[in-house]
Amino acid sequence: MYPSTFSLVAVDLATGELGIAVASKFLAVGAVVPWARAGVGALATQSYANVSYGPRGLELLAAGYAAQETLARLLADDPERELRQVGIVDARGGAATFTGSSCHAWAGGRVGSGYAVQGNILVGPAVVNAMAETFESTSGPLAARLLAALAAGDRAGGDRRGRQSAALLVVKERGGYGGYTDRMIDLRVDDHPNPVEELQRLYRIWQLYFAKPSPEDRLPLVGALLQELQELMRTLGYYHGPAHGEWDEATRQAYSMLLGNENFEERIPLDADWIDRQVLDYLRDLAHRRTRRSGSSYLH
Repeated sequence: MYPSTFSLVAVDLATGELGIAVASKFLAVGAVVPWARAGVGALATQSYANVSYGPRGLELLAAGYAAQETLARLLADDPERELRQVGIVDARGGAATFTGSSCHAWAGGRVGSGYAVQGNILVGPAVVNAMAETFESTSGPLAARLLAALAAGDRAGGDRRGRQSAALLVVKERGGYGGYTDRMIDLRVDDHPNPVEELQRLYRIWQLYFAKPSPEDRLPLVGALLQELQELMRTLGYYHGPAHGEWDEATRQAYSMLLGNENFEERIPLDADWIDRQVLDYLRDLAHRRTRRSGSSYLH
């Protein structure tokens, strides 16, 4: 991978999440740069990328080597190491970055507690500095911090050749769909005029469908709220009974079907008797748009 690329690899020691955010003037950067395994580490390989660094690096990390040791072993076996740029973080919080002397300017990296940031063919060091400082000062889930850092690097000038693609990969033990894999978030923008902005939009959609609601946002389906849900489900074609505010079998079945059809089964169990605020707002907006198209009315 020759074209300009900037990335950040990081670990959240509190949650066990590991991740990478990357952007580049390169088609489908997410298919080349990011590698991660839950409980092991995360790695970004770029600048004439030697993609074997990904699987080999994860194997070394899984064998117990720290980030810096893993980096040293990868580079030692590569006669073209001076063309490479690599960032590695291990599950214990160790981090390492390398920029070969033959990488195209401006190229460089920076290491902090639990993260490594690096880039090549950038407008200057302000890009990696902005990414590092933003990551350190941002709170919230690891994915949100990674995206904030990526956006900061983009605003600082990013890649001096332009924009094309971006990606976000976050892994966590049993974090994938249904708990079967560790691939918690895998979002890619392969070819777009504003890939970082588009990646942020995709992450907001991911949050709606897959993020677990906080306890205070879980609203019991009783009384007026249950009546509203019945009206919403009727507008959306899932329910055909009266809005009587009773949790009967017809309402339960309609709600279960709505959750499954609208892809909320990872956020709300199909047998739930509650709804969360974000999903409720989504359904209100969906019903409003449906009624505008049909010319009927949904009032709340």
